[in-house]
Amino acid sequence: MKVALVYDRVNKFGGAERVLLALHKIWPEAPLYTAVYDSQGAPWAKNFSVIPSFAQKFPLAKKQHEIYPSLMPFAFESFNFDKFEVVISVTSAEAKGIITKPKTLHLCYCLTPTRYLWSSYEHYINNYRFGVLNPLAKLVIKPLLKKLKEWDQVACQRPDDYIAISKTVQKRIEKYYQRPAEIIYPPVDTSKFRCQGPAFTSQITGGKNHVKARPLHKGYFLVVSRLVSYKRIDIIIQAFNELGWPLKIIGEGKERKNLEKIAKPNIKFIHQGLTDSELLRYYQECLGLVFIGEEDLGLVALEAQACGKPVIACKIGGIAEVVVDGQTGVLFGEQTPEALKQALRQFKVEKFNPVTCRQNALQYSEKVFINKFKSFVEGKWKYYQKTI
Repeated sequence: MKVALVYDRVNKFGGAERVLLALHKIWPEAPLYTAVYDSQGAPWAKNFSVIPSFAQKFPLAKKQHEIYPSLMPFAFESFNFDKFEVVISVTSAEAKGIITKPKTLHLCYCLTPTRYLWSSYEHYINNYRFGVLNPLAKLVIKPLLKKLKEWDQVACQRPDDYIAISKTVQKRIEKYYQRPAEIIYPPVDTSKFRCQGPAFTSQITGGKNHVKARPLHKGYFLVVSRLVSYKRIDIIIQAFNELGWPLKIIGEGKERKNLEKIAKPNIKFIHQGLTDSELLRYYQECLGLVFIGEEDLGLVALEAQACGKPVIACKIGGIAEVVVDGQTGVLFGEQTPEALKQALRQFKVEKFNPVTCRQNALQYSEKVFINKFKSFVEGKWKYYQKTI
């Protein structure tokens, strides 16, 4: 198969980018098409042949694509994929809207239907911030989003098949796009994210579940997240403000300054110059990871478990699919400070075996992902060849 990859924009690093790196291991010759490419913001893509669209030439587009929402659909429709047999779009936005001819199979690995148009539309409308320009922005944004929704409804029919990253996303695809989807969970780097110290080695590889490993921690809870409004980090801060317990928040985003203003001294923000080894150390030394937002999957929950750490999370979205309540974490019912505080007070770190946490995460390893994804694509292509 001659394969091409398509992604919304190549200008940052996160869970979707890890998916692309795994796909690159399967098809190292596949070029990566995208709306905009910022080599400084995405050094991970240096080994790809990245092909940006005409949108790359617009001022500020590489770093602030949000200012050109109406341009992005045209950017993806402008690409030509005639020389490829299979095109795989990895998307939570416009990349699914590429146009392919009948001889080319288009498979969409959907991270979620476009969030601000569908599942988080009301939250987006009620939480954007343009200061004194808010009333004027509201007059412009609602008609614009209506037009983008109309395009998205057309574009979502273009892939030949969908793959969802979780049951949660599978349900959204069925609801908003009226399309069925297979599920292949994205990979967590279990070689990078690992338990602390050599004492764990024989227990993890040997599968000795009866051994109770001693948790190694420094007495703080941890948040690892982009600091944007829908993640609801404000709820976590409110709970820890009232408890007075130590909390470290790793992440960057538009809400950082607002969150720092409401946080008390027991809460520390870490957002500059964090290396992979330092992030690993924060995971390894925390009491547990705290999460309250509605996630498409919750890759950070798997990273924490891969490090042998339990997760305290709200029982909504994809994160509830990858945390085993009572064994690898605590799942609570409501997205409120009171529910989180109750879960934290009931949480006892000594009840959770790091080996059990680690073994749960191994089900989502990169090796498992690569085997499932390669098999799925090859099977779909063999079937598709018979129909064209």
